Amino acid sequence: MELGLTGRTVVITGGSSGIGKAVAWEYLKEGCHVAVCSRGQARLEDAVREFQAAGYSVFARSLDVTDYPAVERFADEVAEAYGKIDVWYNNAASNQTKSLMDYSYDEFRNSTEALLVSVFAGCKIAAAHMRKTGGGVILNASSYSAVIPNAGRAPYSACKSAVSSLTRSFAAELAPDQIRVLAYVPGLIATEITRDHIARNRDSLLSAIPCRRFGRPEDLAKVLVFLSSDIAEYMNG
Repeated sequence: MELGLTGRTVVITGGSSGIGKAVAWEYLKEGCHVAVCSRGQARLEDAVREFQAAGYSVFARSLDVTDYPAVERFADEVAEAYGKIDVWYNNAASNQTKSLMDYSYDEFRNSTEALLVSVFAGCKIAAAHMRKTGGGVILNASSYSAVIPNAGRAPYSACKSAVSSLTRSFAAELAPDQIRVLAYVPGLIATEITRDHIARNRDSLLSAIPCRRFGRPEDLAKVLVFLSSDIAEYMNG
């Protein structure tokens, strides 16, 4: 299927590993200009070398998505380099398994900044650019924890539920500007973030999955790229 994404500019937060990296590969294969950011400089450099070894050029910056001015500068640099931003993927996340009563106030607030406020910021920054150029697509990473919250992962579950709600609000508000906003709710995907959780609870986790395997980043990548194409232009919210 021809998705017609050649030449479009895609921004991926947390694009140096896991799902973000897998999605970056798919956009590159579609002929897109891809810009990725990540907090870890070493991991980001490793990912860029992988892309370059395959013949792809990637715009990359090391930054913390909770630093609004830094994300705003990153977006401005991408728009200046490629002329516009067509797709913005809020993928960066953090995860911690810890009893709610063991969280300090500052830890809970920091989790909220990383998991929810950064998504609001990404949507706001992306929409400001897309309004100038006639529209675009914003993708937000929610989670199955938004549907069934987990004990020991309260901030993550609460924030992902809020991301799903925030997505619908932004979708309704930005639709007149031809900006679509979508969130996706995956099952358990085997990534760096989930590695320890899977290692500790592998058998019990698999027992709840009918196909008896964990998801892979590649299972999501093609679907997310499809959602940001014009073929899916009537899907929103």
